[in-house]
Amino acid sequence: MVILDGTVVTVALPSIQRELGFTAADLSWVVGAYLIPFGGLLLLAGRLGDLIGRREVFLIGVAAFTMASALCGLATGPAMLIAARFLQGAAGAVASAVILGMVVGLFKDGRERARAIGIYSFIGAAGAAIGLLAGGVLTQTLGWHWVFLVNVPIGALTLLAGLLLLPAKPPLTTGRGRDVPGAVLITAGLMLTVYTITESPARGWTSPITIGTGLLGASLLAAFVIREQFAPDPLLPLSFVRDRQVWVPNLVQFLMVGALFAFQFMLGVYLQDVLGFGPAGTG
Repeated sequence: MVILDGTVVTVALPSIQRELGFTAADLSWVVGAYLIPFGGLLLLAGRLGDLIGRREVFLIGVAAFTMASALCGLATGPAMLIAARFLQGAAGAVASAVILGMVVGLFKDGRERARAIGIYSFIGAAGAAIGLLAGGVLTQTLGWHWVFLVNVPIGALTLLAGLLLLPAKPPLTTGRGRDVPGAVLITAGLMLTVYTITESPARGWTSPITIGTGLLGASLLAAFVIREQFAPDPLLPLSFVRDRQVWVPNLVQFLMVGALFAFQFMLGVYLQDVLGFGPAGTG
């Protein structure tokens, strides 16, 4: 459900633009408002899982994601939809950041754990693929609102199943290690950087606002790196990032996902507005 919502809206974008009155430049924020807090808050959400319990953090995230999905589906204007998408992305980060940790903790046997991680990976890939098809069918038959409202019954069932089936376990650590300043720096830095890139076509790369937000975003990211070098309990230990087996795959993943969302956004709009495809055909 969390991964699906990164792609399901792609096919619905032209319908959302026409009905809610988005400009072409602002339409990208329907996608960006979800992905920015999702990426920015994953580190902090994972640490909170260690501090207060992964099951508790997961259930809070699912409940918030379900409520934010309902707000997205009920949106009546661009501002309300973008704000609800931001909340949805933040809740998605909270829910998903602890899932792999729970899988590792629930399955001690190596073979069982490998199967569980395989199922988790398959569900994530299926969500990304099904999102395009489901988004097209829902938009064409029921309207774009239902690409969000469909999450509500699924989220409610997930929350109930989590309460009944997931065992309560004590936190892995207590009291220390929140690194709230680090979380604020990385989240704000990422948001400002993406905002600069998104708004630069409309404002121009030499605009004072573009230059100012770009420099501020870069400064916040640099401050995060400095903070992590001296923090007693860093959110992201830099020794971990220096490992070639970590940063090379992450760099490749960054380039792949960046290309993926860029062409998905453009292609979804182009197929419908230029070539005349319907939402289902586009999906």
